[in-house]
Amino acid sequence: MTFQKIAAETYLPSPPAEGPPVVVVRKYDEVRDKAAVEELERRCEVGQPGKPSLVTDLMGDPIARVRNFMSHIMLVAEYGDGNEIVGVIRGCIKTVTNGKKMSSTQLPVYVKLAYILGLRVSSTHRRLGIATKLVQELENWCKQNGAEYAYMATECNNKPSLNLFTQKCNYVKFRNPTVLVQPVHLHSKPLPLDIIIVRIPPQLAELVYRNVFSTSEFFPKDIDRLLSNKLNLGTFMALPKKSLSNWNPKTRELPSSFAILSIWDTKEVYRLQVKGVSVLTHAVCLGTRVFDAMVPWLKIPSFPNVFENFGFYFLYGLHMEGKDGPRLMKSLCKFAHNMARNDAGCRVLVAEVGQMDPVREAIPHWKKFSWDEDVWCIKRFGEVNENCHDWYKSSVSSSSSSVIFVDPRDL
Repeated sequence: MTFQKIAAETYLPSPPAEGPPVVVVRKYDEVRDKAAVEELERRCEVGQPGKPSLVTDLMGDPIARVRNFMSHIMLVAEYGDGNEIVGVIRGCIKTVTNGKKMSSTQLPVYVKLAYILGLRVSSTHRRLGIATKLVQELENWCKQNGAEYAYMATECNNKPSLNLFTQKCNYVKFRNPTVLVQPVHLHSKPLPLDIIIVRIPPQLAELVYRNVFSTSEFFPKDIDRLLSNKLNLGTFMALPKKSLSNWNPKTRELPSSFAILSIWDTKEVYRLQVKGVSVLTHAVCLGTRVFDAMVPWLKIPSFPNVFENFGFYFLYGLHMEGKDGPRLMKSLCKFAHNMARNDAGCRVLVAEVGQMDPVREAIPHWKKFSWDEDVWCIKRFGEVNENCHDWYKSSVSSSSSSVIFVDPRDL
């Protein structure tokens, strides 16, 4: 029996209350639940009433969003005698850094952390306590499988989600990373002639990442598994050409000035679609593409078609060092854009970094389509060791960590 199966089977649902159960939460069964869950996901649009919304179209198995983690689960909520599926939630457990080092060995401190995502409840069955019950049952699974913490992420203006987790489930606001979005247009972006971009193999990328992110938060212990995933399109490093001859990767010493990032392809897991915009907005966006096609030599950055299903490339592991670091990072982002423009299904590039991370200023993005504040909320389960307790208390003393490693599997 594989580890994945063991982890899933240790979930023990809470016993139902006396009398006929109104809401039953159980483990997702692919054969009997797939169609119903897909329909529920399609009906649950992300956004605010009367405003443009973002619709997620899952590709393939609905549990694919957490399947890349060794320990994962998906729960569904059934309502009434007809056993109608009216809610769904996903969760996984991973081991990550908490931004500190052990005083004796100076090695990173790792904690076992659960991540909660994909909570959806049918609009016709809200205010019945279904979301709360789904979260509680998922937390039970997390604790049964040894998680010390659980956390979730949402937009700062998603009041229902924030109220559910902070007021009903006792989570606290922990970190506020920034989401940066860059549309992909038709034209290739020129790269500086004095900069070289090299693709580095997963083994070397792992060594570099373990070095530069050792004091960051949320850096996954299984980074090797992440870098070898089929959705990872590669890890790339930008260097000044003049320094390339002096850098020997075999020595494990990093060059004095460099930038690095990895690229994750989301299209195999899900696609997005923007709905609810005005006819005028549609026309303006279409007009930019038509005009760009008519006068391509002007190289106008037209707005891509996000009103039909599209995927995006997620840039993660972004880090830069040295006086040339910002310029090197900008070149890497141009390189990623040029990769994306050759992929017909990719319409935007997305990166998420800490608000105080120096790399933030070097990432190209459109301010109108980015947002300054995502909200990560966290909860501690029971008594844990002193180092973990310090990490939890830091939510009060520090509103934003300087460097946060955003795992693309969390998307």
